[in-house]
Amino acid sequence: MTIAVTAAPPISSFAQTLSEPAGFGDQSLITSRPDAIRLLGGIPAPQALPLPDIARVSAELWTDRTAATAALQYSSSTGLSGLREWIARREGVDPARIVITNGGLHGLSLAVLTVVERGSSVAVDDPIFPLFLRVLELADGSVRPIPVDPEGLDVAALADRLAGGERISALYTVPDFHNPSQGTLTAQRRRALVELAGQYGFWLVIDNPYRELRFAGQDQGLSAFHGSDRTIVVNTFTKTLGPGWRVGWLVLPESLVDPVVRLRNRLDGHTSTVTQALVEHLLLTDPAWFDTVLAPARRLYRDRAIALADALAVEAPGAFRITRPEGGLFLWPRLTDDRVDAGALAARAADAGVLYQQGAFFSSGADTWESSRHLRLAYGDRTPAELREAARRLAAAL
Repeated sequence: MTIAVTAAPPISSFAQTLSEPAGFGDQSLITSRPDAIRLLGGIPAPQALPLPDIARVSAELWTDRTAATAALQYSSSTGLSGLREWIARREGVDPARIVITNGGLHGLSLAVLTVVERGSSVAVDDPIFPLFLRVLELADGSVRPIPVDPEGLDVAALADRLAGGERISALYTVPDFHNPSQGTLTAQRRRALVELAGQYGFWLVIDNPYRELRFAGQDQGLSAFHGSDRTIVVNTFTKTLGPGWRVGWLVLPESLVDPVVRLRNRLDGHTSTVTQALVEHLLLTDPAWFDTVLAPARRLYRDRAIALADALAVEAPGAFRITRPEGGLFLWPRLTDDRVDAGALAARAADAGVLYQQGAFFSSGADTWESSRHLRLAYGDRTPAELREAARRLAAAL
């Protein structure tokens, strides 16, 4: 008997439309140099991760039969109560507003799928964290770029466009140590943004993974966001305890908790009970533990940010306009000579053994010129010596 062979069934049209942002998974970033210094991602320093404490609580969990058994079972879609209560105290909100997620990107996906109507317009940072544009494809949302300056999203520019008749269903921004531009949204702009959301009836999606990494300057606060019934705050332990945990959270208006849970129950159900139990144990055993871990991490990132900024000024004097970060994991220097071909520079730098993300990759609008004048340099997981050598190689390429 002859069996007919048919072509593989097609994948969905939706799956075919999903894109990959330039620079994130791009094979052009691969270098043959074994000594290449990679300044590519917002990766926490290995030295900042509390490995001995993690080993201790892991052993304690698996030697406690009751706790271990509970950790291997299903748990609530909103998350373990002790973990949610700790986060709520940190955020200054009711625990009922907290939903534990599988990291920050999962939280953004839940937020977009819950509040963004398919095909509607969403205002976003320009420049932007490019992976949010990938998330926005879940709702087929159209992008409305809003400029970002050293004080964060240009709320006045947004207000002018709204007053002129433009309408959006949601707005996305990174308020603390913006990725990529390293600035922080001022308290005044936070209040004005919340007022605009109330006046024009759109949702705010606030992506805040770097907030705990402040090492200079003044905290601009979260009260404006948490006091709004139109704001979703997304956060994660990725930048503090490590991305491998895949544990984050949403701070939701009470009206959104049930819709988010209903959506989630059609996706993943809940975050790993094991990882939640371990993180919960880390945080609850000693009320001061988290801040004790963060204090040296902040000093470490401060030293690395300064080392990179100073090294660029020494190795390539006058070539970049540099603002020292007050926190976070990124430097966003601007080329002072607009004749420099940014793409060619990145290629020469790769040949010289230093890899970074080109600024053009972060543009959310059609005009990529201003973003292309910048380099996004991630310093979190590089030592000061490596950062000084990276600056030397970059200067040689320049």
